[in-house]
Formats: sequence, structure tokens, C-alpha cells
Amino acid sequence: MVVGPKGVVYVNTWSGAYYGHDVPHAGGFLVALEDTTGAGKANVIERFGETVETGGAGGTGIGMYKGSVYAEINDRIVRYALPAGSIVPRDAPETIVSGLPLGGDHPMHPFIIDAGGTMYVDVASATNACQLQNRQLRSPGAKPCIELVTRGGIWRYDANNTNQTFSPAARYATGIRNAEGFAIDSAGRLFVTQHGRDQLHANWPDLYKPSEEATQPAEELLLLKPGGDYGWPECYYNGVAQKLVLAPEYGGDGGKRVGVCANKIAPVAAFPAHWAPNGMARYDQKQFPTRYRNGVFIAFHGSWDRAPYPQGGYNIVFQPLLGDQAAGNCEIFADGFAGAIKTPAGAAHRPSGVAVGPDGSLFVSDDIRGRIYRIVYKGGPKDRAAGTTPCPSPAAPAGEVVESLANPPEGTNANAGAGGTENLHVPEGATRAMVALGDRIYHGQVGGAACAGCHGARGTGSVLGPDLTAKKWLWSDGSYAGISKTIREGVMHPKQYRSPMPPMGGAQLAPDQLSALAAYVWALSH
Repeated sequence: MVVGPKGVVYVNTWSGAYYGHDVPHAGGFLVALEDTTGAGKANVIERFGETVETGGAGGTGIGMYKGSVYAEINDRIVRYALPAGSIVPRDAPETIVSGLPLGGDHPMHPFIIDAGGTMYVDVASATNACQLQNRQLRSPGAKPCIELVTRGGIWRYDANNTNQTFSPAARYATGIRNAEGFAIDSAGRLFVTQHGRDQLHANWPDLYKPSEEATQPAEELLLLKPGGDYGWPECYYNGVAQKLVLAPEYGGDGGKRVGVCANKIAPVAAFPAHWAPNGMARYDQKQFPTRYRNGVFIAFHGSWDRAPYPQGGYNIVFQPLLGDQAAGNCEIFADGFAGAIKTPAGAAHRPSGVAVGPDGSLFVSDDIRGRIYRIVYKGGPKDRAAGTTPCPSPAAPAGEVVESLANPPEGTNANAGAGGTENLHVPEGATRAMVALGDRIYHGQVGGAACAGCHGARGTGSVLGPDLTAKKWLWSDGSYAGISKTIREGVMHPKQYRSPMPPMGGAQLAPDQLSALAAYVWALSH
């Protein structure tokens, strides 16, 4: 999302597997929104750009430079000239760069353009940690990580030139798993966010406690330097020890050993694990109070890999900056987007994009229901300072085990109203006690499993894992034995989802626990 000099908001939208192959709106993946009445709401909404019919799949990257809209579409970044008197283009776009890598875990290409026309593009990693088998139990890291030749870094192009082609030679910085957010300060310094890796306990249970799945590694704010190496996949940022440490795939010992990470570039700020920093914008206007000037607002999309502990994020955070360093702890600026259920499947809204308008308003986009919020400052009492909510420390504990995605709006335990497993059918060869045990395993109360994080506490699925209640089986015939086999072996190459499922979901289940979990999954579909 980006806001033009006259206050027109431009939004790029995306489709595909992440959104369940939902049918996009007609009229183009790009949206222009204008408030011509001063009411604070968009009364003019126009779509443009490629459509499904023209082969488009949308994108996330969008920016403005010299009065034109630049947008990611499929493997390209294109430029739309805006004619005088119109908020949408009349002519076909020009291609600025093409051939950007697609596929894998992170196929999107956010970008930013500086005042001189240099365009910095995120080409994120195809995998979680460059394992030989992505996201699989005890799979070592590739040596060397060939993926880094064309992924896992920031690439640099010229926004003034057309028909450039993606090349490894244009890489500006490396070792960045997934840089969704960009911001440039008044001195021209470039900051990017980094999504930290997942599944430390799930893939390396001998080295990490179940709670460390939720608390490691920290999310990061990086100061980008030409030729800089920020450590991925060999390193991750340990939020408790406050240093880069070796990843288990590359000789790490569970969060202490440093090794080659001593030569990598550490972040300027760190945030709680798995909060998922997406869009970022520097506040360079004057509407908000003075303390918000020259820092950055970050949209945290919200976690999935903290299950079975409470999820986090789903908010807007402000990080103050002083020069090239953080100027203290961040604050939670806006919250409540998720509603009563702060989980991927249960959230009412999830912040994704953030942008600052020419009048100093802050715009926030939501990618669950397509809502865009406008936040303005109305003023307050002059005789007292406004209260702020500090961010939790990256070293904060995981919290108590909860039934992720299943908490009712009243905040009580989901089992209180759901009647437990008494009303579920029991597969032949199992017992009701096994189904009850499987329920506890599924929700992370026994065995260290995090099934609910991907499949939802009710088993109805999420963007990360399929619906287990719909009787649509992708890897077996849906029988008790077939489900047991799928859980035991995992899913190395998903047919409809981006991320594999490790054997037993990354947990270390005893045979009776595996049988109980399969019985519960079978019961969900019957």
C-alpha cells in the first residue's frame, strides 16, 4: 500500500494458494481509493491492472516515483503512468524488471524506491532454513546454500530504466530470509524487517524445548548495508541471549554457539518471535505527537508458530529510531484487529500493509476482509502525557498452553461449551479414551504437537493447512489407518499448500499417542 501526494491510496492485492484460491475481484489487482468529500472514507474506488483473465495473480509490492505507480505483478515489477486529472492509468504498463523468482515459501516481492530512483526489491527465501528437505525433522542445511544465489536477499534496480532482467549480479545484500517491510530515513538510510525462521523445536526436538518453538527466534529490524550479510540460513537472532547464534542445520547447539555468526550483521531492533512483520513506514509528517517523528510503524501480521502457546502480533507497532539505532523499546500503537480469537484461522482482521498520507494520517490494510483503516490524531489533554503500551520483550516466556483458535469470545476454555469429545464418533479399532487423548495431543496439551497452529483448533483449516472436517483427503483414503500413516510419515510435498508437514507434525509422539491423534482426526471428519 502507498499513498500519493494528493492523498490517493493505492493498494496491490494478491491471490493464489495463500488465500485458498479465492476468486479475485473483477477489474484488476490494483486499487485506487480517494476521499473527495473530506469525510475520511473512500468514496471513489477504481480498479486497474492485470486480471486473472490476462494471466495475472497479483502481488504485494507497490510504490510511487515521479508521479507513476510501480507494482509487482507475477514475476515482474511494472510502471503505470498516471495522466493529469485521473487517479488510474489509461495506458498499458512498462516493465521495469522481469524474471523475479517465484515459488517456494515466500514468492512475493515487496520493494521501495529512494529519491534517486534506486529500487530495492525483496527476493525472499524459497525455504524455511535451506534444509536438504524443507521443514523436515533433523534435515541438515545445504552446504553451500545454493538458494542464496537467487533468493534470500535484497536486489537493486533502477526505477528509471525499463526491461531490466533479474540476475544474481544485482544482489545488494544477502542472508535475509524474508524482508517484507522497507523504510528510508531522512539521511537515506534503508531499514528492512525480517521474518525469522520457524520450527526450531518441531525440526530439532533434541535441542529445543516445546516452549522455544514459540519464543525463538526474534523478529528483526535491519539496517541495510551494501554487500551486507545478515546471517540466514546459518544464523538466527536469539532474543533471550540478544545475539546471532548458529542454526541447528549448520552446527548450532540450541541457541549458544556463535561460530560464523560473529561475522554477520545483527539487527538494530528485535521483536517477539513469529509476530510476522509485514509492511513498514517511516513517519515523516507532523500530525501525530512529536515522539512518533522519524521512527517506523510496522504492521505485524500475527503468528502461527507459537501454538500451542498464545499467539502474538496482529497489531501495529511503533519503533523509535535515532540515527542508525533503535531509540528504546517499541510500543504497541494499535491493537484489537484480530478480535476475540488471536490466531490465523480465527482472527477477524490481520494487519498487513501500512502507509503514511501527506496529511500525516496513518493507513493500515487488512488481508482477511480487505479493510483499510485511516488513523488520525485528534489531540488530547495538554496537562498529561498519553499512556503507551510497551512491546513485550523478545525474551518474554511463551505463556501457558492454550487451545489455539478455539477460545470463545467470552475468553473461557473452549471445552467448557464444546462438550469435549463425548459427541464425536470413534473409529473401529480405537476407543473413546483414545479420541479424548488425541484431542489433547492435537491442541498441544500432550506430546508437544502444534497441530492447531496450521489446521485450526476445530480442524477447519487455515491458510497453512487443510480442513480436516470436510472429508476431502489429499494423502489417504481417509481411513483410520490412512490418517495414521500420513501423520507418521508427514507430507513432504503438499499439493495445495506451501509448507510441508514434518513427520508427526514435528512432535515426538509415542505409538499410542500417534494412534490417539489419528483417532481424533478421523473423528473430526465424522
